[in-house]
Amino acid sequence: MAFYSPKEVAKLTVEGGVKKANQGTTELLISSFLAGAFIAMAAEASTMVGHDVAKYLGYGITKFLIGSVFSLGLLLVVICGASLFTGNNLIIMAYLSGRTTLKKMFRNWGWVFLGNFIGSIFVAYVMYKTNLWQANHYLVGASALKIANAKVNLTITEAFFRGIMCNWLVCLAVWAMTSARDIIGKVAVCYFIIMAFVASGFEHVIANMYYIPIGLFLKDHFQVVQAAGLENALSSLTWTSMVVKNFIPVLLGNIVGGAFFVGTLYWAIYLRESPVQVEETGLDINS
Repeated sequence: MAFYSPKEVAKLTVEGGVKKANQGTTELLISSFLAGAFIAMAAEASTMVGHDVAKYLGYGITKFLIGSVFSLGLLLVVICGASLFTGNNLIIMAYLSGRTTLKKMFRNWGWVFLGNFIGSIFVAYVMYKTNLWQANHYLVGASALKIANAKVNLTITEAFFRGIMCNWLVCLAVWAMTSARDIIGKVAVCYFIIMAFVASGFEHVIANMYYIPIGLFLKDHFQVVQAAGLENALSSLTWTSMVVKNFIPVLLGNIVGGAFFVGTLYWAIYLRESPVQVEETGLDINS
């Protein structure tokens, strides 16, 4: 077949999870730094492309275009090779199969989360220093500021459930990309699934490590605030609210969406009744 069957994908995901759980700390930090940077690049590009589309093509088409551009992020992670926290939620399949330990899984998640944050905020700072946010009479920066402010003003419940839906789709994208045997197949399945998550308005904790810090860097620039129409409306946009009101509930939602609705449920379907020792295939699943 031109693709791996779901059961074969389950076995490959277990194998990939074992490899990831056993990675050294230095390798984890470097590869996760890159993944955070790749997701941030996609977030930046989607902001640039979508910042003024709505007044010409409407809200729905704007979301579609933003989602289309953002799919670049996971493509870079998987095809170029990097470690993304949300995709690594699928390591739970290796744990449930008895191929790794809970300690190793949480160790991987911890280091990768840290590396993703460093990579994301690094790109946010670099983009801030480029002054490209001044483009189109500060409207690019205004769009970035609006996005950041909206994210820290979600309720805890909204952030949590949007986080679930996000990583349910992201891990399905990783799953589908693993099934594809060639680059074109991986690009095709990644595009449609990631576009759907972004266009829907779901919350991805790693992407938010770019979206919110860039807003925090811009909130003291009067021209940007004025262009965004947010004078006296940015009191919630702080580093503390970024963590408490967004990162924590979105992180928990992402774990539920990826580790349970994809990892655990597919393990239950394909591996629970007849656990197998996955043979080495030479396939490296970087996601």
